[in-house]
Amino acid sequence: MFDIDNFYLFLTVSLLINLSPGPDMIYTAARSLSQGIRAGIFSALGIFVGCLFHLTAAVFGLSKVIEESVLLFSIIKYAGAAYLIYLGIRSLLKRKTKREIDTLPVLTGRKIFFQGILTNILNPKVAIFFLSFLPQFIDPRSNYLKEQIAFLGLWFDLQGTATLIIVACAVGAFKNILQKNRAIWNWQEKITGLILFGLGVKMFFSKK
Repeated sequence: MFDIDNFYLFLTVSLLINLSPGPDMIYTAARSLSQGIRAGIFSALGIFVGCLFHLTAAVFGLSKVIEESVLLFSIIKYAGAAYLIYLGIRSLLKRKTKREIDTLPVLTGRKIFFQGILTNILNPKVAIFFLSFLPQFIDPRSNYLKEQIAFLGLWFDLQGTATLIIVACAVGAFKNILQKNRAIWNWQEKITGLILFGLGVKMFFSKK
């Protein structure tokens, strides 16, 4: 279906990206801090469902583009690589902030779940990231385009959800320590910046 070396690279990079302190992680941590581990897990599950919306759009959108024009797919791929480089540079150059995990108003588990779905679906950055990240690892000449995109996207979503659940449990158990130690979030952001920049450069100059 796709090159095994590319798949191993995808596993590594996707895990490191999922470990970075993005909006989903901060939101899940805030929920766990405000209402406990259970609320954090509901948030993570809602975000998972929201990601499925973007994944479905990516599966049908990218496969359609590839079927219509390999050239257009190449343009999207290089534009995606450039976008990853931009995200990496922005994270690296971002000034250190006194970031705290803010507390949120108390909601029922059902409302938290649906809030997680909506915040993810309505975030255009998630769609842009899917369109820039997934094309770097698929083979446009394959007869299984939809299967490739769906498999990699679902893996990324499941891996991200597992990470968020771990974060929810960790914040719930050690919330005082994590809230005071702001440097953790800043260092994670710098590491993510390096990962995104390196991936973007590699893919931009890749001949495949």
